[in-house]
Amino acid sequence: MDQYYDYGTMNQGKKAPDHDIVMRGRKSVEITGVKQVDSFDNEEFLLETVMGFLAIRGQHLKMKNLNVEQGHVSIEGKIIDMCYLEHQDGEKAKGFFSKLFK
Repeated sequence: MDQYYDYGTMNQGKKAPDHDIVMRGRKSVEITGVKQVDSFDNEEFLLETVMGFLAIRGQHLKMKNLNVEQGHVSIEGKIIDMCYLEHQDGEKAKGFFSKLFK
């Protein structure tokens, strides 16, 4: 699997991958640096980003924009929480709760 950028390692001459999250009033979120959408439904999105797996939970969530080539995803709905999941080699993302309670 690809290695994610480590904030503890500051290599001069190497640019950190672009990854930004912009939330507007807990009603919408725009995310850049998305490699793929692993899974989603109206209560949870699991995204693989250049910084690791990102879980977004909420209510009435829906994808408004997806541009895989640019790594951009827009989601609307009531956003309850967002968290990064720890990356473990050799393990594919299985969903928010399986990672959380492992």
